[in-house]
Order: sequence, then C-alpha cells, then structure tokens
Amino acid sequence: MNPKLYVGNLPFGASEEDLKKFFSEAGTVQSVKIIIDAYSGRPKGFGFVEMASEEDTQKAISLLNGKTMMERALIVSEARPQKKEGSFKGRQDRNR
Repeated sequence: MNPKLYVGNLPFGASEEDLKKFFSEAGTVQSVKIIIDAYSGRPKGFGFVEMASEEDTQKAISLLNGKTMMERALIVSEARPQKKEGSFKGRQDRNR
C-alpha cells in the first residue's frame, strides 16, 4: 500500500499545519500538501497527506474517513497514482 492519502472535502480555511495536526492523531505524518488553484490562488478543497508507515496509513483511513474537521466531513482514502501529463487525446483530425 502507498503511504500517501487523498483527503477530500477539505474546509477552505484549513491550513497544511491544521491538516498535519489532525492526521497526527493516526500516526506520524511525513508531509502535507493542500492543492491550490493556479489562477485564483485559492485551495481546491482537497489535498494529500503522506504517512510514515503503511500501518499509520491504514489507521488514518479507518479513524479519519468521515470525521468532521471545521464542520466538514473529510473523505480519506488511498491516493491513486498520478496520471502522466500529455495524455489528452484531443481531436484526432487536426491535420485535415
């Protein structure tokens, strides 16, 4: 299992430090990243937390999925691998 977690439905007022404190309840947190919109500079409402071990990852999922943070129920699951960039197919008949 990947020790990286996807965290959805994040409160827009939450900081990376808030998230780190919240997840430290489940174990040792290696890193926290809240995704920010490049154009507006605002959080997109999701992020990623990397735990120190697979045990901590499992514990975080079972303990924190659905738990309320700043009046929002978090979605916590194992992060899926990132898709490769440039995989957009677009229109196939551009040279016609």
